[in-house]
Amino acid sequence: MKFSEKILNTPSSFIRNILKVTESDDVISFAGGLPNPISFPIEALKASANHAITENGSRLFQYSSTQGYAPLREYIAAKYQRVHGLDIHADDVFITTGSQQALELLGKVLIDKGDGIVIEEPGYLGAIQAFTLSEPTFYGVTLENDGLNLEELEHALQQPNVKFVYTVPNFQNPTGLTYSKEKRQQICEIMAKYDDVALIEDDPYGELRFQGEPLPYIGAGKLENSILLGSFSKTVTPGMRLGFIITKNKELMEHIETAKQATDLHTNIFSQYVIYDYLANNDYMEHVQKIIALYKNQADAMLNAIEEFFPAHVDYTRPEGGMFIWATMNNGASAVDVFNKAMDQKVAFVPGDPFYTSKTGVNTMRLNYTNATPEVIREGIKRLGSIL
Repeated sequence: MKFSEKILNTPSSFIRNILKVTESDDVISFAGGLPNPISFPIEALKASANHAITENGSRLFQYSSTQGYAPLREYIAAKYQRVHGLDIHADDVFITTGSQQALELLGKVLIDKGDGIVIEEPGYLGAIQAFTLSEPTFYGVTLENDGLNLEELEHALQQPNVKFVYTVPNFQNPTGLTYSKEKRQQICEIMAKYDDVALIEDDPYGELRFQGEPLPYIGAGKLENSILLGSFSKTVTPGMRLGFIITKNKELMEHIETAKQATDLHTNIFSQYVIYDYLANNDYMEHVQKIIALYKNQADAMLNAIEEFFPAHVDYTRPEGGMFIWATMNNGASAVDVFNKAMDQKVAFVPGDPFYTSKTGVNTMRLNYTNATPEVIREGIKRLGSIL
C-alpha cells in the first residue's frame, strides 16, 4: 500500500506515545496535559444529560446542523460580549470537535502546500501536528518572557505566502508564559500592516488564571482577520471534545463549514446539548474558581519543589495560570537523554523537541502540574532534581 506524502511527513503525537509508557501506576508523570479528573462536575453533568434527554428527546440522537447547536453558540457569544466586551453574535461562533479539530480545519481552509505559517518557538505540538498535514512552511518566532520577538515576527511576515500567525497568548503551551499587555498591543500594530494575514489566538487556558490581571486579546475585536479559538476541555470535560472558533469573517466561516461537512458533518450533538444544559443550569464561574484554586495549589507545590531540588543551572517559568512550567537546562544537556534517565527513576516529563519545527536535541522540558497531588509532585520533582 502507498501512502500520501502529507501523512508520511506528519509525526505521530509525541505526548500520546509517551503516555503509553507512563501509564504504569508506579510512574510519576508530568508528561500529559490532562485536567485533574477531580475537577470534572460529574454529578451535574449526569443531571444535565438526563434533563437534556427529557426536554429534547430524539433531537439529541439525530443528525444536526454543521455550525453547531444554536443555544450553545448564543451562550458562547453572550459570554464573550459580557466578559471580554467583544461584538460577538451566535453567527460568529462555530462548534468544533475540540480545539484540535479547529486547528485542522483552519489548516485545510487556509493553507496550500508550501504556504507560510508563523508559529511560536517553542509552540504547541498539537498545532504543529495539525498544520503539518497541510504541508506548510513553518516560520518559527522566538517566544520571549513577554510574548513574540517583534523583530523576528516582522521578518517572518515578510516571507512568501504567509497565511496566518498562530499564538497561544495566555499561559502558553508548552511554556506557561503569558504575553504582556504592551507586547499584545505591539503585535496588533504589526499585524494591522498585513491585512491579508490572519491572526489565530488559541485560548484554551485563559479562564484558568490564578495570579495577575486578565489581559485583552491581541486581535479579537480589533483586526479584521482575527480568529479566536476556545474550548470546554479544560474547564468542564475534555472527553466530550467540544471546542469553538470565533471569527467575524463571513467568508472564512463559510469555508470552515464546507471543510467541516467534508470531515464529520457536525460535532457530537449529544455533547452539545448536555454541555449547554450544564452551562445554563449551573454556576459555571463558581466551578472554574474551584479549578483555579486546585491548580494554584499544585503549581505552587511544583515551583516550591523545583526551587528546593533543581540545580542552579536550570531556569524555569513561573506561570500566572494554566497547566505548565517550562524548564531550561543551561548546562546544554539533551532533554531526551534526561527523559530516559528519568524513566529509570519512574518519573516522566515531555522533552522539548516536539515543540519545535526544526530543532532536535534541545535542552528544554515541559512539566505539567495539574494531574498529581502536591505530595506526588514533590516526590517527582525530587527524583528529577537528583538526575539534573
